[in-house]
Amino acid sequence: MTEKPTAIIPAAFEDELAEIAFDRIIALKQLPSSVRLSRKFDQIASTVESEGLVEPPVVARCKDESGQFLLLDGHARIEVLKSLGKTSVICLVATDDEAFTYNKRLCKLATIQEHKMILKLVEHGMPEKRIAEVLRVDISTLRTKIRLLDGISPEVAELLKDKRCPVSSIRLLRQMKPARQLQVASLMVSMNTYGNRFVTMMLETSLPADRIPVKNTRSPKLTPEQVEQMQSEMTGLQDRIKEIEGSYGTENLKLVLGTGYIAALLRNARVSRFLVQRHKEIHAQFERIAKLTT
Repeated sequence: MTEKPTAIIPAAFEDELAEIAFDRIIALKQLPSSVRLSRKFDQIASTVESEGLVEPPVVARCKDESGQFLLLDGHARIEVLKSLGKTSVICLVATDDEAFTYNKRLCKLATIQEHKMILKLVEHGMPEKRIAEVLRVDISTLRTKIRLLDGISPEVAELLKDKRCPVSSIRLLRQMKPARQLQVASLMVSMNTYGNRFVTMMLETSLPADRIPVKNTRSPKLTPEQVEQMQSEMTGLQDRIKEIEGSYGTENLKLVLGTGYIAALLRNARVSRFLVQRHKEIHAQFERIAKLTT
């Protein structure tokens, strides 16, 4: 028995990087003028100035063999290099001119991941002043990032390690005791809500026994009875969310199977005709349900 030849997956990029002049690169989109004023643009410029270009832009050769290239990813980096007086850039050359996947698969650095990255730099002896210059932040902001997890329980840090949770929300969690921190962080993850308004509400509805007194912070405006009632309601809500999470997969499968079955019934001419003649209301409802399959 002869073996079938194994399919070869074509390479996504050419083997060699290419240095390309800017006048041969065609941008697929026009960056708004506000981009140059953004903090992100400033950080990219700082990194390029101090460390060079870490990630090369991605281009694809034009199919008309004109020697031009389409810029698939790296528009901001190109603008930074132009602002620094550069006339060319080392690029990664893609074999496909499809651009949507680059930004679609982009992973943003989570707050705690950034904190750990900064700690690593400090441990390796990089001065705080130098780190602040590269990140384009002041020393006080950098030190806040370094002390980010002070007072945060390890369980909560693990729970939020890959979440884009604002520093202000983590600062509010620090005003709660570990058990309450874990309750609130679990609810944040369940509801996919990390804003400081939500954490402030959870802090203000915490019982005094669950809070850590902090100087110069306002006390909750609610009475102890209201706090206790709201905390009880939030605990019930959290239990309900966990219950829904546990049954969501099964219920969704039932819904898919049910709508598929009803759609199949309506495709049967005899069944559909019978329902129209004898049970018009049921037929109308079945049609609405069948539309869910699309």
